Amino acid sequence: MSDKPKTWSMSFRYTVALFIFLAFVALLIYAHEAVKALIIAAFVAYLISPAVTYLMARTKLSRTAAVNVVYFSALVFLVGVPATLTPIFFDEIKIVAQDLLALSTEMSRTLSRPVHFGGMVFHFEQLGESLGHVQDAVLTPLPEEALALLETTSVSVLWSLVILVSVHLFMSEWPRIRQWMIELAPADYHEDMQELYARLREVWMAYLRGQIVLMVVVGVVFTIAWAIMGIPGALVLGVLAGLFTLVPDVGPFLAVAVAFAVALLEGSSWIPLSNVLVAVIVFLVYLVLINLKNFFLRPYIMGRSLHMNEALIFISIMIATILEGIMGALLIVPVLASVIVISKYLRRRVLGLPPFESDDTRQFSAPAHKIKPKARNSNREKKNNS
Repeated sequence: MSDKPKTWSMSFRYTVALFIFLAFVALLIYAHEAVKALIIAAFVAYLISPAVTYLMARTKLSRTAAVNVVYFSALVFLVGVPATLTPIFFDEIKIVAQDLLALSTEMSRTLSRPVHFGGMVFHFEQLGESLGHVQDAVLTPLPEEALALLETTSVSVLWSLVILVSVHLFMSEWPRIRQWMIELAPADYHEDMQELYARLREVWMAYLRGQIVLMVVVGVVFTIAWAIMGIPGALVLGVLAGLFTLVPDVGPFLAVAVAFAVALLEGSSWIPLSNVLVAVIVFLVYLVLINLKNFFLRPYIMGRSLHMNEALIFISIMIATILEGIMGALLIVPVLASVIVISKYLRRRVLGLPPFESDDTRQFSAPAHKIKPKARNSNREKKNNS
């Protein structure tokens, strides 16, 4: 009797693999809300993970200790900063909200009457009524909707707890999770998977970290610009401009729309011009600053271009915004760039070419046969920290 273990036939292997794939797809569809929460958690963990690496490199803390320090410091920051800035923001938020409400009311009133232009009459009464209904729904919720609102809030709190715990899990266990994903591939392809991971990480580093820096710079610049012009709520408008920068193409349009509306209703605190002219000046200043950002600041901060068609990016962002909201618009560009990297790898493998460009040399990691045996453990420890 042979001691050699029995192996599955090729047809049975394919059958099991297909079953696992279909079960995985069904799980993603059924638990799509949980998948969204985990994606958000992974995104947040990725953004703050460099602090863990930095702390481990500068101190003798273990990964667990460094993760705890960074994680709870981030929680204190997220809770403490809004609480500290609330008194500063409250008055300006009130001004901006009142102006937007007044503009909405005026538009609803204007559209409720026929508009005469050039001898022609345009009827927008239905649009005016719809705008009024939206305003009433937002500002005056019906009492019978209180229970539904409470239920929605409770569910949101639970999902928030899931995200918070998942962020800590991803930060603590990422080296093991990454190694597990690499080892899903056959042993002969582990080196390819490590290189592919390094390239994908480079894409996300270039895009997401650059976006965070852009957010801060744009927020500060626009706050200063609106304050110099004497626009009420300059701080809030500047913060909105910075936050909306995270959503390419769509965000800047929303930011200037809000600033334009405030200028149109409030004017400037010192410029002796009509509100309409002040609003026009706001729009022109916005065009100048946003083009300086797009043509000079953005390339400088973002580093290497992702080399993606601008029309494709715009269409993708619009679709992602419609389907998944702000988070979809934020993630769609690096996701597309990652798909391009993976597609290039698969194409070269299918065609029998070296898996990566640059003459078979590894761009981000050294080949395994060139790593000295004594350096393997230290290199593995350094990789686990990233």
